[in-house]
Amino acid sequence: MVTDPHRRLLAARATAPSYPEVGATRDGGGRLPDGYAHLRRRVHLGHGPEVLERAGRYVLGWGSQLGTGFAVYPPGPAREGETVLLRLNLSGSRWPRLVIPCRVVWAVDEPGRIGFGYGTLPGHPECGEEAFLVSMDTDGQVWFEVTAFSRLSAWYARLGRPVALLCQHLAIERYLAAVAAHVR
Repeated sequence: MVTDPHRRLLAARATAPSYPEVGATRDGGGRLPDGYAHLRRRVHLGHGPEVLERAGRYVLGWGSQLGTGFAVYPPGPAREGETVLLRLNLSGSRWPRLVIPCRVVWAVDEPGRIGFGYGTLPGHPECGEEAFLVSMDTDGQVWFEVTAFSRLSAWYARLGRPVALLCQHLAIERYLAAVAAHVR
């Protein structure tokens, strides 16, 4: 993934999240912290517990990220407290490969709700949190929702603000599409 992913991972594990509102996405539809851009997008996946379970396992296995072109190190399911490095795989691109450190700040696997939220660590181009939640409503309809609050933090992201914001929007749309495609 990178020259020495294990060393980069150890360094990331030694850091704290780069924002104080850790876990603010856990509540799903709750109020997000002020001072950040907010984003909530969801897609309907189908009906019933089988759809919930299939989509939830995919999301906990980093499927929305992997299905969007990110590599995840180390591999394995999302677990609360786990630190990971994400890298966007742009095959054939000359763009530098950013290593994006994140920590899973909450995870849920209960009847009607499966998912997790991760927060940014120092070295991430943004500051904030993203949540990936599959849920089933009282009518048995299954939804996948991405909730985020963030602000640009790295100099290169701030310098290229319109491009950085477009990339974030496209990534969210691709997360939604990846999970929906997996369930079909």
